[in-house]
Amino acid sequence: MFATMKNTVARNVLILLLVYFPKSSAERKDLTGKMFTFPVESNTAHIMLVPNQSKSLTAVTVCLRFFSDQTRAQSLFSFATPANPNSFILYKHVNSVYEINQYDNIVVFRGLEDIPNQWNSVCATWDSTTGIAQLWVNGKPSTRKGLRRGGNISGEPSIILGQEQDSYGGTFDKAQSFVGMLTDVHMWDSVLSYSEIALYTNRIPHTNDGNVLNWESLDFTCKGYVIVEDLVSGMSV
Repeated sequence: MFATMKNTVARNVLILLLVYFPKSSAERKDLTGKMFTFPVESNTAHIMLVPNQSKSLTAVTVCLRFFSDQTRAQSLFSFATPANPNSFILYKHVNSVYEINQYDNIVVFRGLEDIPNQWNSVCATWDSTTGIAQLWVNGKPSTRKGLRRGGNISGEPSIILGQEQDSYGGTFDKAQSFVGMLTDVHMWDSVLSYSEIALYTNRIPHTNDGNVLNWESLDFTCKGYVIVEDLVSGMSV
């Protein structure tokens, strides 16, 4: 009888744990034909991404597409490590002006045409060996600029869409939040070639999906007011 009561208590405790401490909402999904919608300005709404690998990075390519009507500055991609919240930041200032921030080394790119209320394709690259960073917006390359030569990006990553991390994993500013839609987010541990970036920009299927982040197999968690939706008819990328 005592054993039966003990088993009953243990079962009830387990049920309570499952009710009050549900498993993480993180999940890996193929998001082909989907988008993340950030409907309002906030200092809470964001997407947390879990990379497929956490090794040190000596080169980076990040590609994504965004749709927004904002004229103010907003964060497109925020990669932080415990050592530095600005390990790799892709940031959009006013229209046609972008910034890459890598370990608080900043380069600004001007004159890269983007169009409000349309999908815009953006790829950002950095190579430790040369220190060169470059942006591609809707297939047009920026000038090549020196960012940070030598070193790597190391440490457990915190990767966030929709907000810029002023501290590792948090401290968001509403005035920097992204408002609009994001899709086709990929990240590589290498600098893509011109032809590979052209394939991405022109939405031509290819085999070289991101090996750090892959939109077709993405591990993510939604925090706050963010919605996963089908790409809206008439707004095809």
